[in-house]
Amino acid sequence: MRNFRAAAALLTLCLAASACGGDGGFGGGELSGQSLEVAVVWSGDEQASFEAVLQAFEDETGATVDVTSTGDDIATVLGTRLEGGDPPDLAVLPQPGLLRDLAAQGSLVDIEEAAGHSVDNNYARVWRELGSVDDTLYGVWFKAANKSTVWYNTQVFSDAGVGPAENWDAMIANAETISDSGVTPFSIGGADGWTLTDWFENVYVRTAGPDMYDQLANHEIPWTHDSVKAALQTLAEVFGRPELIAGGTSGALQTAFVGSVTRVFEDPPQAAMVYEGDFVAGEIRANTNAVVGEDADFFPFPSIDGSGPAVIGGGDVAVLLNDTEAGRELMSFLATAEAAEIWAERGGFTSPNQQVDLDAYPDETSRGIAEALTEAEVFRFDLSDLQPSAFGSTPGQGLFKQFQDFLADPSNIDGITSDMEAAAAAAYGN
Repeated sequence: MRNFRAAAALLTLCLAASACGGDGGFGGGELSGQSLEVAVVWSGDEQASFEAVLQAFEDETGATVDVTSTGDDIATVLGTRLEGGDPPDLAVLPQPGLLRDLAAQGSLVDIEEAAGHSVDNNYARVWRELGSVDDTLYGVWFKAANKSTVWYNTQVFSDAGVGPAENWDAMIANAETISDSGVTPFSIGGADGWTLTDWFENVYVRTAGPDMYDQLANHEIPWTHDSVKAALQTLAEVFGRPELIAGGTSGALQTAFVGSVTRVFEDPPQAAMVYEGDFVAGEIRANTNAVVGEDADFFPFPSIDGSGPAVIGGGDVAVLLNDTEAGRELMSFLATAEAAEIWAERGGFTSPNQQVDLDAYPDETSRGIAEALTEAEVFRFDLSDLQPSAFGSTPGQGLFKQFQDFLADPSNIDGITSDMEAAAAAAYGN
């Protein structure tokens, strides 16, 4: 765990040198008496790790920062508070679609002066583009996720005599072997619709290719397109076999993401593997006795029909809603490697900041995930997060609900894709 006083001292030394690791930008001014509220979707271990980052900022500046956890309803919460004239000072958004929505409403503050230099120095160009609307910078991508990782219980795999799968057919074959050994192969957190969209995105980029992925992300092709139906048919090879899913279909639809991880790594395990992003490691550490890299490991989401390596990524972007000195300083701080390394050392975190020292990550597993993200030949951002929030990222509606409907009945591909296209057309206004 990071020593926060040491972190503050390091920041002071960096400031004395005018720049640290090429960061630049964070002024670290005296902000005693100033307070900030930051709205986040995180809770539990993730919220605690972010609060550790903010503690270092408080130690350095004297400001006070309070965190409000909104859960997955952050779009609704921010909309209500903006309408009431009482928005939080900052928000950390889980998708660029919501950033674009808020920018279009005139609710975000231009952060070019506060953080633009650091973003250019520390990040690949794609992250500036994802944080901008009409060439105006509004966001700092603080946390990223490699969402192309399948996590497995090493003992269960060993007992069944199987290893990590390099392709989809091998993964299905392994699942059948694991089932024969007496353990249910897959754990799926279907109560959280976003886990299901993540499954689809990894399948789609491998079956349709990155160019088609871009077209679907921009709604240049409809959700009724044959490429979507083909991907769903592939996905049904897992979703359509309840005997391979812990708790069956109904159990998966009642299991949240955290529960889906716990099922694999509790003692005794209720499932052998769970697909989700690198943040699974943090949940393993927080909620089980399994040791990442020993009892728990991952393999890349497998190739489908010879597809090349690809990484689907997600992330969380900090935005400024109230233009204050303390708010600008916090945005500047979040763009530094020092801020990211505080959470990196705690685990369950990957930073898109290229200045972050890989040695800051707590183990080889975390370092491997970070390298895969930054060096991926094909990288695409989470497709649902690129959509208007009403369609792509709101619980109980849009893609979240429609993929839950698909999990409930994978045979109804024509009906589900028609519902998806109708919801997309409404969200895009066409």
